[in-house]
Amino acid sequence: MTRFRLVTGRTFSSLRIRNYRLFFTGQLVSLTGTWMQIVAQGWLVLKLTGSGVALGLTTALQFLPLLLFGVWGGVIADRFDKRRTLLWTQTAAGTLALVLFAVVALDRVELWMIYTIAFALGCVTAIDNPTRQSFVTEMVGGDAVPNAIALNSAAFNAARLVGPAIAGILIATVGIAPAFLVNGLSYVAVLIGLTRMTPADLNRLAPVPRGRGQIRAGLHHAWSTPELRSTILLVAVVGTFGFNFVVVLPLLAKYTFDGGPALYGALSSVMAVGSLTGALATAAAATRRASGCLAPRSASVSPRCSRPPRRTPWSSERCSCRSGRR
Repeated sequence: MTRFRLVTGRTFSSLRIRNYRLFFTGQLVSLTGTWMQIVAQGWLVLKLTGSGVALGLTTALQFLPLLLFGVWGGVIADRFDKRRTLLWTQTAAGTLALVLFAVVALDRVELWMIYTIAFALGCVTAIDNPTRQSFVTEMVGGDAVPNAIALNSAAFNAARLVGPAIAGILIATVGIAPAFLVNGLSYVAVLIGLTRMTPADLNRLAPVPRGRGQIRAGLHHAWSTPELRSTILLVAVVGTFGFNFVVVLPLLAKYTFDGGPALYGALSSVMAVGSLTGALATAAAATRRASGCLAPRSASVSPRCSRPPRRTPWSSERCSCRSGRR
């Protein structure tokens, strides 16, 4: 029992920090709703069109803003208060979910509406993602950053395990619209957590001043740093060829296995089991190796390091080590 408590305490060590605990709880609830919407949205498009092309186009429209505007989203995260920015982005995402719920519940939904909402959500996510990820460092600071990042991944995969299963059962028994409603309401948990935080306990950095060529310099630095370049290329390959399950799984569930939304939700949930196990193992290991270089404070483009930063003209900080070498 003592060993179990030791491992558990090490794995969830970042949750001892109140601000991060509020953030983590809100994210766990909200991400569950997000995965419910992903399943419901895919099934809705398939119900309206029966087309895999329409499913792919919906996904492309939702992620296109991340590709086009993600770097600018990082700049916004560096220049403005992250907690306040998240309040705006989370409110906007929740509003879009409620709009989708309304048009589906009123039986007024058309394919172009789904396309529009998916693209708008992608624009919000382009700002929300870098802000949310870099905000972790402000909440925990120092050696707790690797553990907090791993716990964020665990929350994502836990929600990915639970959310699709709930959505599949809900769609099969009640209908598609309630899944969007639940997602819209789930953002309230994030907003409560953000508003209840203690700003004085945040490890805030001074906002990055405006300057010419910041994005260009950041991209050049990322590409010229071998560790960052290899990571970017790896993520590009995995994202292109390995993250097509949002399109493939509903088609498999409906046309290959002659199933319904419950089967689609089950298939989506099963995929998360291994990812959740790996994330928790990483959280435990990250605590033991807290001195490793694992996370940036800057939301735009910067090396990953936990040593004290120094200012640069293109981001809020730059690391003074690479690959853990001193």
